Amino acid sequence: MNIIEIVLNALKLIFRADSLLFEIIFLSLKVSLVALFISSSIAIIIGYLLAIKNFYFKNMILILLNSFMGIPPVVVGLIVYFLFAHGGPFGALQLLYTPTAMIIAQILIIFPIVSSLSHEIFFQNWKQYKDQFRSLNMPFFGIIKILTIHSYFLLVTVILSAFGRAISEVGAVMIVGGNIDHYTRVMTTAISLETRMGNLEYAMALGIVLIFLTMIIHTMVYLFNLKRR
Repeated sequence: MNIIEIVLNALKLIFRADSLLFEIIFLSLKVSLVALFISSSIAIIIGYLLAIKNFYFKNMILILLNSFMGIPPVVVGLIVYFLFAHGGPFGALQLLYTPTAMIIAQILIIFPIVSSLSHEIFFQNWKQYKDQFRSLNMPFFGIIKILTIHSYFLLVTVILSAFGRAISEVGAVMIVGGNIDHYTRVMTTAISLETRMGNLEYAMALGIVLIFLTMIIHTMVYLFNLKRR
């Protein structure tokens, strides 16, 4: 079977809404979106606090966050595996090889990205407007509201980039999820498995969907940056 036939068969699977295919797609979106919501909600607040507050160990925390931005996902998966494996500190929760463990791994992957970049965004705005805020004696939540609105486009760009990183991740979710059929199999792990099994139509179909989602994310990032300019 040549590449053209594989692509055509893959498109047929997509357009006829193959149940197994869309089950994998929906689980991928669910895991990544939940991880993105949890991590971004916490990371943006952490980034804001790091931007406007001065305290001991602040520089060390920033160095760690910047360092963890480039941590290999398989290492994150290994850490989560040891934490939730039988005999680990959280082994009693029995979360290993569940979607929850995959969400935790993705949270750890994207949290440093969002917190570090949001810190930089808030810091630049805080440096520019802090005198005005202080002169008006604005409360904590008033400042964060104004800075968030002022930095809206940049923050959305960061969040979209983090989502792209999460949904395209394979190493960590393979380790902690186990790629279990109908339970923890997501697009990236399914592509790897189906390719090894020679089921190239399914692998190509999932690859096309993943490419399409990535294109949508990067298009939105481009449009947000264009509008900001």
